[in-house]
Amino acid sequence: MMTEPTRIPPRDDRGTQPAPWRRPRVVLWTAAGVVTLGFLVALEIVARGYGFSGPITEQSREVIFAPESGPLLYGGLALTMVVLTWRQRLIALGVAAGVDIVFFLVRWALDADMNFGNGALWVVLGVAVLGLTRRTGHERTLLLQGTGLGLLLVAGHKTGDTWLLITSKTRATVLDAYVAAADHALADPSWLVGRFLDATAPVSTGILHVVYGQLPLAAALVGLYQLRRVAVERRFPAHHLVRTFLMIGLLGPAIYMIFPVVGPVFAYGTDGGAWATANLWPDTLPPVTDPRPIPFDGITPRNCMPSLHTAWAVTLFVHSRDGSRAMRWAGTFWLVGTLTATLGFGYHYGADLLAGVVFALTIETAMRCSAHGWDRAGVRLVALGTTVFAALLASYRWLPTEMAARPWLFGPLLLLVTGAVIYAYVRTARAARAAREREPKPEVPGQRPAPEAEESAEPADPTDAAGAAEAATTGTGTGTGTTGESGATDAKPELV
Repeated sequence: MMTEPTRIPPRDDRGTQPAPWRRPRVVLWTAAGVVTLGFLVALEIVARGYGFSGPITEQSREVIFAPESGPLLYGGLALTMVVLTWRQRLIALGVAAGVDIVFFLVRWALDADMNFGNGALWVVLGVAVLGLTRRTGHERTLLLQGTGLGLLLVAGHKTGDTWLLITSKTRATVLDAYVAAADHALADPSWLVGRFLDATAPVSTGILHVVYGQLPLAAALVGLYQLRRVAVERRFPAHHLVRTFLMIGLLGPAIYMIFPVVGPVFAYGTDGGAWATANLWPDTLPPVTDPRPIPFDGITPRNCMPSLHTAWAVTLFVHSRDGSRAMRWAGTFWLVGTLTATLGFGYHYGADLLAGVVFALTIETAMRCSAHGWDRAGVRLVALGTTVFAALLASYRWLPTEMAARPWLFGPLLLLVTGAVIYAYVRTARAARAAREREPKPEVPGQRPAPEAEESAEPADPTDAAGAAEAATTGTGTGTGTTGESGATDAKPELV
Protein backbone atom coordinates (compact mmCIF):
# COMPACT_ATOMS: atom_id res chain seq x y z
CA MET A 1 0.00 0.00 0.00
CA MET A 2 1.33 3.39 -1.00
CA THR A 3 1.56 5.93 1.75
CA GLU A 4 1.35 9.74 1.53
CA PRO A 5 4.86 11.22 1.34
CA THR A 6 5.82 13.29 4.34
CA ARG A 7 5.65 17.02 3.68
CA ILE A 8 8.90 18.79 4.48
CA PRO A 9 8.47 22.42 5.58
CA PRO A 10 9.91 24.88 3.05
CA ARG A 11 13.39 26.11 3.70
CA ASP A 12 14.49 29.69 3.57
CA ASP A 13 17.37 31.07 1.55
CA ARG A 14 19.89 30.09 4.20
CA GLY A 15 19.19 26.37 4.04
CA THR A 16 17.37 26.09 7.37
CA GLN A 17 13.71 25.65 8.19
CA PRO A 18 12.04 28.98 9.03
CA ALA A 19 11.93 29.52 12.78
CA PRO A 20 8.38 29.87 14.15
CA TRP A 21 9.27 33.13 15.89
CA ARG A 22 10.34 34.85 12.67
CA ARG A 23 7.03 35.31 10.84
CA PRO A 24 5.15 37.21 13.58
CA ARG A 25 8.03 39.63 13.98
CA VAL A 26 8.18 40.32 10.25
CA VAL A 27 4.46 41.05 10.27
CA LEU A 28 4.85 43.26 13.34
CA TRP A 29 7.74 45.23 11.81
CA THR A 30 5.80 45.65 8.55
CA ALA A 31 2.68 46.87 10.34
CA ALA A 32 4.71 49.24 12.50
CA GLY A 33 6.43 50.63 9.41
CA VAL A 34 3.13 51.26 7.62
CA VAL A 35 1.59 52.96 10.66
CA THR A 36 4.68 55.10 11.22
CA LEU A 37 4.82 56.16 7.57
CA GLY A 38 1.13 57.09 7.64
CA PHE A 39 1.66 59.12 10.80
CA LEU A 40 4.62 60.99 9.29
CA VAL A 41 2.66 61.75 6.11
CA ALA A 42 -0.26 63.08 8.15
CA LEU A 43 2.08 65.22 10.24
CA GLU A 44 3.72 66.54 7.07
CA ILE A 45 0.33 67.59 5.70
CA VAL A 46 -0.63 69.36 8.94
CA ALA A 47 2.72 71.15 9.11
CA ARG A 48 2.36 72.34 5.51
CA GLY A 49 -1.03 73.75 6.43
CA TYR A 50 0.64 75.97 9.05
CA GLY A 51 3.31 77.18 6.66
CA PHE A 52 6.37 75.13 7.61
CA SER A 53 7.90 71.85 6.46
CA GLY A 54 7.28 68.56 8.24
CA PRO A 55 9.55 65.70 9.32
CA ILE A 56 9.69 63.98 5.91
CA THR A 57 10.83 67.14 4.13
CA GLU A 58 13.31 68.02 6.86
CA GLN A 59 14.89 64.59 6.79
CA SER A 60 14.91 64.36 2.97
CA ARG A 61 16.73 67.69 2.55
CA GLU A 62 19.59 66.41 4.71
CA VAL A 63 20.58 64.01 1.95
CA ILE A 64 22.14 67.02 0.18
CA PHE A 65 21.93 70.12 2.34
CA ALA A 66 23.66 70.80 5.65
CA PRO A 67 22.09 68.67 8.40
CA GLU A 68 20.65 70.17 11.54
CA SER A 69 22.49 67.70 13.79
CA GLY A 70 25.47 65.65 12.65
CA PRO A 71 25.76 63.65 15.90
CA LEU A 72 22.10 62.64 15.57
CA LEU A 73 22.69 61.24 12.08
CA TYR A 74 25.76 59.33 13.23
CA GLY A 75 23.69 58.01 16.14
CA GLY A 76 21.22 56.67 13.58
CA LEU A 77 24.12 55.10 11.68
CA ALA A 78 25.33 53.45 14.89
CA LEU A 79 21.91 51.85 15.39
CA THR A 80 21.86 50.66 11.78
CA MET A 81 25.32 49.12 12.10
CA VAL A 82 24.20 46.73 14.83
CA VAL A 83 23.13 44.39 12.00
CA LEU A 84 26.57 44.53 10.34
CA THR A 85 29.73 42.59 11.05
CA TRP A 86 32.79 44.43 12.35
CA ARG A 87 34.37 44.46 8.90
CA GLN A 88 31.23 45.95 7.41
CA ARG A 89 31.05 48.53 10.20
CA LEU A 90 34.55 49.74 9.44
CA ILE A 91 33.66 50.01 5.75
CA ALA A 92 30.45 51.87 6.58
CA LEU A 93 32.25 54.36 8.83
CA GLY A 94 34.94 54.90 6.21
CA VAL A 95 32.37 55.57 3.49
CA ALA A 96 30.41 57.94 5.77
CA ALA A 97 33.56 59.89 6.66
CA GLY A 98 34.63 60.05 3.01
CA VAL A 99 31.26 61.40 1.87
CA ASP A 100 31.31 63.99 4.66
CA ILE A 101 34.79 65.15 3.64
CA VAL A 102 33.62 65.63 0.04
CA PHE A 103 30.56 67.59 1.22
CA PHE A 104 32.77 69.69 3.49
CA LEU A 105 35.11 70.64 0.67
CA VAL A 106 32.24 71.50 -1.68
CA ARG A 107 30.49 73.64 0.95
CA TRP A 108 33.75 75.35 1.83
CA ALA A 109 34.32 76.19 -1.83
CA LEU A 110 30.74 77.49 -2.23
CA ASP A 111 30.76 79.31 1.12
CA ALA A 112 27.62 77.38 2.14
CA ASP A 113 26.43 76.34 5.60
CA MET A 114 28.96 74.02 7.21
CA ASN A 115 27.93 70.87 9.06
CA PHE A 116 28.51 67.14 8.86
CA GLY A 117 26.32 64.03 8.87
CA ASN A 118 25.30 63.62 5.22
CA GLY A 119 27.68 60.69 4.89
CA ALA A 120 26.01 58.87 7.78
CA LEU A 121 22.59 59.30 6.16
CA TRP A 122 23.92 58.10 2.82
CA VAL A 123 25.30 54.93 4.39
CA VAL A 124 22.03 54.23 6.24
CA LEU A 125 20.12 54.54 2.97
CA GLY A 126 22.78 52.45 1.25
CA VAL A 127 22.20 49.59 3.69
CA ALA A 128 18.52 49.66 2.73
CA VAL A 129 19.41 49.56 -0.98
CA LEU A 130 21.80 46.66 -0.33
CA GLY A 131 19.10 44.75 1.49
CA LEU A 132 16.52 45.27 -1.26
CA THR A 133 18.81 44.49 -4.21
CA ARG A 134 21.40 42.01 -2.94
CA ARG A 135 19.73 40.06 -0.12
CA THR A 136 16.64 37.91 0.27
CA GLY A 137 14.65 36.35 3.06
CA HIS A 138 15.76 36.87 6.62
CA GLU A 139 18.94 38.77 5.72
CA ARG A 140 16.94 41.32 3.74
CA THR A 141 14.52 41.74 6.62
CA LEU A 142 17.37 42.21 9.07
CA LEU A 143 19.03 44.93 6.98
CA LEU A 144 15.73 46.77 6.54
CA GLN A 145 15.08 46.55 10.27
CA GLY A 146 18.46 48.11 10.96
CA THR A 147 17.81 50.85 8.43
CA GLY A 148 14.37 51.52 9.87
CA LEU A 149 15.77 51.76 13.37
CA GLY A 150 18.41 54.29 12.34
CA LEU A 151 15.98 56.39 10.32
CA LEU A 152 13.38 56.31 13.10
CA LEU A 153 15.88 57.83 15.52
CA VAL A 154 16.30 60.82 13.20
CA ALA A 155 12.62 60.92 12.22
CA GLY A 156 11.62 60.84 15.87
CA HIS A 157 13.68 63.97 16.51
CA LYS A 158 12.21 65.71 13.44
CA THR A 159 8.72 64.61 14.44
CA GLY A 160 9.17 66.06 17.91
CA ASP A 161 10.28 69.39 16.48
CA THR A 162 7.24 69.48 14.19
CA TRP A 163 4.91 68.60 17.06
CA LEU A 164 6.32 71.43 19.15
CA LEU A 165 5.83 73.94 16.35
CA ILE A 166 2.24 72.77 15.95
CA THR A 167 1.57 73.21 19.67
CA SER A 168 2.86 76.78 19.59
CA LYS A 169 0.74 77.63 16.55
CA THR A 170 -2.51 75.96 17.61
CA ARG A 171 -2.62 76.66 21.36
CA ALA A 172 -2.93 80.39 21.91
CA THR A 173 -3.29 80.03 25.69
CA VAL A 174 -1.44 77.92 28.25
CA LEU A 175 -2.55 76.30 31.50
CA ASP A 176 0.49 77.14 33.64
CA ALA A 177 -1.61 78.89 36.28
CA TYR A 178 -3.48 75.65 36.94
CA VAL A 179 -0.33 73.54 37.26
CA ALA A 180 1.42 76.18 39.40
CA ALA A 181 -1.53 76.18 41.80
CA ALA A 182 -1.61 72.37 41.94
CA ASP A 183 2.16 72.38 42.52
CA HIS A 184 1.61 74.06 45.89
CA ALA A 185 0.49 70.64 47.12
CA LEU A 186 4.01 69.38 46.37
CA ALA A 187 5.72 72.37 48.08
CA ASP A 188 6.61 74.10 44.78
CA PRO A 189 9.68 71.97 43.95
CA SER A 190 10.67 74.00 40.87
CA TRP A 191 11.08 77.13 43.00
CA LEU A 192 13.01 75.22 45.68
CA VAL A 193 15.42 73.51 43.28
CA GLY A 194 15.75 76.68 41.21
CA ARG A 195 16.99 78.62 44.26
CA PHE A 196 19.34 75.75 45.11
CA LEU A 197 20.94 75.87 41.65
CA ASP A 198 21.26 79.64 41.85
CA ALA A 199 23.14 79.25 45.12
CA THR A 200 25.47 76.53 43.81
CA ALA A 201 26.09 77.89 40.29
CA PRO A 202 28.12 77.62 38.13
CA VAL A 203 29.31 74.15 39.20
CA SER A 204 25.86 72.59 39.59
CA THR A 205 24.40 74.25 36.51
CA GLY A 206 27.39 73.28 34.37
CA ILE A 207 27.09 69.61 35.28
CA LEU A 208 23.31 69.53 34.93
CA HIS A 209 23.38 71.23 31.52
CA VAL A 210 25.55 68.37 30.27
CA VAL A 211 23.28 65.73 31.85
CA TYR A 212 20.14 67.35 30.49
CA GLY A 213 21.50 67.92 27.00
CA GLN A 214 23.23 64.54 26.58
CA LEU A 215 20.30 62.35 27.61
CA PRO A 216 19.92 61.09 23.99
CA LEU A 217 23.60 60.11 23.97
CA ALA A 218 23.21 58.16 27.22
CA ALA A 219 20.14 56.42 25.82
CA ALA A 220 22.01 55.56 22.61
CA LEU A 221 24.82 53.94 24.61
CA VAL A 222 22.38 51.80 26.60
CA GLY A 223 20.49 50.91 23.43
CA LEU A 224 23.68 49.88 21.64
CA TYR A 225 24.63 47.74 24.64
CA GLN A 226 21.28 45.94 24.42
CA LEU A 227 21.67 45.44 20.66
CA ARG A 228 25.33 44.39 20.76
CA ARG A 229 24.61 40.75 19.79
CA VAL A 230 22.32 41.42 16.83
CA ALA A 231 25.13 40.92 14.31
CA VAL A 232 25.98 37.53 15.82
CA GLU A 233 22.50 36.19 16.52
CA ARG A 234 21.07 37.70 13.29
CA ARG A 235 17.93 38.90 15.07
CA PHE A 236 16.85 41.80 17.24
CA PRO A 237 15.86 41.24 20.86
CA ALA A 238 12.11 41.23 21.34
CA HIS A 239 12.22 44.42 23.42
CA HIS A 240 14.85 47.09 23.93
CA LEU A 241 15.23 50.71 25.03
CA VAL A 242 14.97 52.29 21.58
CA ARG A 243 11.40 50.99 21.09
CA THR A 244 10.09 52.69 24.22
CA PHE A 245 12.17 55.82 23.63
CA LEU A 246 10.67 56.32 20.18
CA MET A 247 7.13 55.60 21.32
CA ILE A 248 7.39 58.15 24.13
CA GLY A 249 8.60 60.74 21.62
CA LEU A 250 5.74 59.97 19.24
CA LEU A 251 2.88 59.88 21.77
CA GLY A 252 4.02 62.47 24.30
CA PRO A 253 3.56 65.58 22.15
CA ALA A 254 -0.07 64.60 21.54
CA ILE A 255 -0.69 65.25 25.26
CA TYR A 256 0.80 68.71 24.79
CA MET A 257 -2.13 69.49 22.53
CA ILE A 258 -4.56 68.50 25.29
CA PHE A 259 -2.75 70.18 28.18
CA PRO A 260 -0.53 73.05 26.86
CA VAL A 261 2.01 74.27 29.44
CA VAL A 262 5.23 76.23 28.83
CA GLY A 263 6.95 75.93 32.24
CA PRO A 264 7.73 78.29 35.13
CA VAL A 265 10.80 79.91 33.56
CA PHE A 266 8.58 81.14 30.70
CA ALA A 267 5.24 81.74 32.43
CA TYR A 268 6.76 83.25 35.61
CA GLY A 269 10.34 84.11 34.63
CA THR A 270 12.44 86.32 32.41
CA ASP A 271 12.49 83.84 29.51
CA GLY A 272 8.82 84.54 28.89
CA GLY A 273 9.50 88.17 28.07
CA ALA A 274 6.40 90.34 27.72
CA TRP A 275 4.18 87.26 27.79
CA ALA A 276 5.21 86.19 31.31
CA THR A 277 2.66 86.78 34.06
CA ALA A 278 5.35 88.30 36.28
CA ASN A 279 9.04 87.89 37.02
CA LEU A 280 8.58 85.51 39.98
CA TRP A 281 10.64 82.39 39.30
CA PRO A 282 12.58 81.21 41.29
CA ASP A 283 12.61 83.86 44.04
CA THR A 284 8.91 84.47 44.70
CA LEU A 285 6.11 81.90 44.82
CA PRO A 286 3.17 82.64 42.52
CA PRO A 287 -0.02 83.65 44.34
CA VAL A 288 -2.78 81.09 44.79
CA THR A 289 -5.72 82.72 43.03
CA ASP A 290 -8.47 81.56 40.74
CA PRO A 291 -6.35 80.17 37.85
CA ARG A 292 -7.20 81.10 34.27
CA PRO A 293 -5.63 80.30 30.87
CA ILE A 294 -2.73 82.63 30.07
CA PRO A 295 -2.35 84.04 26.53
CA PHE A 296 1.11 83.28 25.20
CA ASP A 297 3.26 83.77 22.11
CA GLY A 298 3.20 81.63 18.99
CA ILE A 299 6.83 80.51 19.27
CA THR A 300 7.40 78.89 22.67
CA PRO A 301 6.57 75.15 22.61
CA ARG A 302 3.87 73.94 24.98
CA ASN A 303 5.99 70.96 25.99
CA CYS A 304 5.66 70.48 29.75
CA MET A 305 2.77 68.12 30.49
CA PRO A 306 3.97 65.43 30.84
CA SER A 307 7.73 65.89 31.23
CA LEU A 308 9.16 63.76 28.42
CA HIS A 309 12.70 64.28 29.70
CA THR A 310 11.53 62.64 32.91
CA ALA A 311 9.82 59.86 30.97
CA TRP A 312 12.96 59.19 28.93
CA ALA A 313 15.20 59.29 32.02
CA VAL A 314 12.92 56.80 33.80
CA THR A 315 13.02 54.50 30.77
CA LEU A 316 16.81 54.78 30.63
CA PHE A 317 16.98 53.92 34.33
CA VAL A 318 14.71 50.88 33.89
CA HIS A 319 16.69 49.44 30.98
CA SER A 320 20.07 50.13 32.59
CA ARG A 321 19.13 47.69 35.38
CA ASP A 322 20.08 44.78 33.11
CA GLY A 323 23.58 46.11 32.45
CA SER A 324 26.83 46.14 34.36
CA ARG A 325 27.30 47.86 37.70
CA ALA A 326 28.78 50.91 35.97
CA MET A 327 25.76 51.12 33.66
CA ARG A 328 23.35 50.82 36.58
CA TRP A 329 25.13 53.65 38.40
CA ALA A 330 25.12 55.74 35.22
CA GLY A 331 21.38 55.15 34.76
CA THR A 332 20.73 56.27 38.34
CA PHE A 333 22.94 59.33 37.92
CA TRP A 334 21.18 60.37 34.72
CA LEU A 335 17.76 59.93 36.31
CA VAL A 336 18.59 62.05 39.36
CA GLY A 337 20.44 64.62 37.26
CA THR A 338 17.61 64.92 34.74
CA LEU A 339 14.96 65.36 37.44
CA THR A 340 17.07 68.03 39.13
CA ALA A 341 17.74 69.84 35.86
CA THR A 342 14.11 69.87 34.70
CA LEU A 343 13.07 71.49 37.98
CA GLY A 344 16.09 73.67 38.65
CA PHE A 345 16.19 75.22 35.18
CA GLY A 346 12.50 76.05 35.41
CA TYR A 347 11.50 73.86 32.49
CA HIS A 348 8.92 71.87 34.47
CA TYR A 349 6.74 71.84 37.55
CA GLY A 350 6.76 68.99 40.05
CA ALA A 351 3.34 67.92 38.78
CA ASP A 352 4.84 67.42 35.30
CA LEU A 353 7.43 65.02 36.68
CA LEU A 354 4.85 62.80 38.39
CA ALA A 355 2.86 62.61 35.17
CA GLY A 356 6.06 61.81 33.26
CA VAL A 357 6.90 58.88 35.56
CA VAL A 358 3.44 57.34 35.17
CA PHE A 359 3.48 57.98 31.42
CA ALA A 360 6.86 56.26 31.00
CA LEU A 361 6.04 53.14 33.03
CA THR A 362 2.70 52.71 31.27
CA ILE A 363 4.25 52.88 27.80
CA GLU A 364 7.18 50.68 28.85
CA THR A 365 4.76 48.01 30.07
CA ALA A 366 2.69 48.19 26.88
CA MET A 367 5.81 47.89 24.69
CA ARG A 368 7.14 44.97 26.74
CA CYS A 369 3.82 43.15 26.55
CA SER A 370 3.55 43.76 22.80
CA ALA A 371 6.93 42.04 22.41
CA HIS A 372 6.62 39.16 24.88
CA GLY A 373 2.85 38.65 24.93
CA TRP A 374 0.04 40.17 26.92
CA ASP A 375 -0.83 38.66 30.27
CA ARG A 376 -3.30 39.62 32.96
CA ALA A 377 -0.75 41.47 35.07
CA GLY A 378 0.42 43.53 32.09
CA VAL A 379 -3.14 44.47 31.11
CA ARG A 380 -3.92 45.50 34.69
CA LEU A 381 -0.78 47.64 34.92
CA VAL A 382 -1.47 49.43 31.62
CA ALA A 383 -5.05 50.08 32.74
CA LEU A 384 -3.81 51.34 36.13
CA GLY A 385 -1.21 53.61 34.59
CA THR A 386 -3.66 55.03 32.06
CA THR A 387 -6.24 55.68 34.77
CA VAL A 388 -3.75 57.35 37.12
CA PHE A 389 -2.33 59.48 34.29
CA ALA A 390 -5.80 60.67 33.28
CA ALA A 391 -6.69 61.34 36.93
CA LEU A 392 -3.53 63.44 37.39
CA LEU A 393 -4.30 65.61 34.39
CA ALA A 394 -7.94 65.98 35.42
CA SER A 395 -7.01 66.99 38.96
CA TYR A 396 -4.45 69.53 37.74
CA ARG A 397 -7.09 71.08 35.48
CA TRP A 398 -10.19 71.10 37.66
CA LEU A 399 -8.96 70.83 41.28
CA PRO A 400 -5.88 73.09 41.48
CA THR A 401 -7.21 75.53 44.09
CA GLU A 402 -8.45 72.71 46.30
CA MET A 403 -5.06 71.01 46.02
CA ALA A 404 -3.25 74.23 46.93
CA ALA A 405 -5.56 74.83 49.90
CA ARG A 406 -5.05 71.29 51.31
CA PRO A 407 -1.43 70.33 50.63
CA TRP A 408 -1.41 68.01 53.65
CA LEU A 409 -3.99 65.85 51.83
CA PHE A 410 -3.29 66.17 48.11
CA GLY A 411 0.51 66.19 48.31
CA PRO A 412 0.78 62.72 49.91
CA LEU A 413 -2.08 61.52 47.70
CA LEU A 414 -0.24 62.49 44.50
CA LEU A 415 2.91 60.76 45.70
CA LEU A 416 0.89 57.72 46.80
CA VAL A 417 -0.81 57.11 43.44
CA THR A 418 2.48 57.60 41.59
CA GLY A 419 4.21 55.23 44.01
CA ALA A 420 1.42 52.68 43.44
CA VAL A 421 2.18 52.64 39.72
CA ILE A 422 5.92 52.29 40.40
CA TYR A 423 5.32 49.42 42.85
CA ALA A 424 2.98 47.64 40.44
CA TYR A 425 5.49 48.02 37.64
CA VAL A 426 8.35 46.57 39.70
CA ARG A 427 6.27 43.54 40.71
CA THR A 428 4.95 42.94 37.19
CA ALA A 429 8.35 43.34 35.55
CA ARG A 430 10.01 40.94 37.96
CA ALA A 431 7.30 38.32 37.47
CA ALA A 432 7.47 38.68 33.67
CA ARG A 433 11.26 38.35 33.71
CA ALA A 434 11.08 35.21 35.85
CA ALA A 435 8.51 33.71 33.48
CA ARG A 436 10.67 34.44 30.44
CA GLU A 437 13.71 32.87 32.07
CA ARG A 438 11.74 29.64 32.56
CA GLU A 439 10.72 29.52 28.90
CA PRO A 440 12.89 27.58 26.40
CA LYS A 441 15.08 29.86 24.35
CA PRO A 442 14.35 30.06 20.59
CA GLU A 443 16.92 28.53 18.29
CA VAL A 444 19.32 31.14 16.98
CA PRO A 445 20.22 30.70 13.29
CA GLY A 446 23.80 29.65 12.77
CA GLN A 447 24.52 29.15 16.46
CA ARG A 448 26.72 26.24 17.49
CA PRO A 449 24.68 23.68 19.46
CA ALA A 450 25.59 22.92 23.04
CA PRO A 451 27.98 20.01 23.64
CA GLU A 452 25.30 17.87 25.28
CA ALA A 453 23.02 18.49 22.30
CA GLU A 454 25.76 17.31 19.94
CA GLU A 455 26.23 14.14 21.96
CA SER A 456 22.53 13.38 22.03
CA ALA A 457 22.35 13.94 18.28
CA GLU A 458 24.86 11.15 17.54
CA PRO A 459 23.27 8.15 15.77
CA ALA A 460 22.57 5.20 18.02
CA ASP A 461 23.45 2.48 15.48
CA PRO A 462 25.29 2.05 12.19
CA THR A 463 22.05 2.20 10.22
CA ASP A 464 21.28 5.64 11.60
CA ALA A 465 24.86 6.71 10.94
CA ALA A 466 24.57 5.68 7.31
CA GLY A 467 21.28 7.54 7.00
CA ALA A 468 22.80 10.66 8.49
CA ALA A 469 25.78 10.47 6.12
CA GLU A 470 23.46 10.04 3.14
CA ALA A 471 21.36 13.04 4.23
CA ALA A 472 24.46 15.19 4.56
CA THR A 473 25.66 14.11 1.11
CA THR A 474 22.34 14.84 -0.63
CA GLY A 475 21.92 18.19 1.17
CA THR A 476 18.58 17.27 2.81
CA GLY A 477 19.84 17.14 6.36
CA THR A 478 19.86 19.80 9.00
CA GLY A 479 22.48 21.92 7.30
CA THR A 480 25.25 21.32 9.79
CA GLY A 481 27.74 19.90 7.33
CA THR A 482 30.69 21.67 5.76
CA THR A 483 29.00 22.72 2.52
CA GLY A 484 29.24 26.43 3.34
CA GLU A 485 25.55 26.81 4.19
CA SER A 486 24.65 29.22 6.93
CA GLY A 487 23.42 26.35 9.05
CA ALA A 488 26.99 25.05 9.40
CA THR A 489 28.53 25.47 12.79
CA ASP A 490 31.51 27.23 11.29
CA ALA A 491 29.49 29.56 9.07
CA LYS A 492 29.81 33.30 9.65
CA PRO A 493 27.17 35.77 8.47
CA GLU A 494 28.60 38.05 5.79
CA LEU A 495 26.58 40.69 3.96
CA VAL A 496 29.15 42.10 1.57
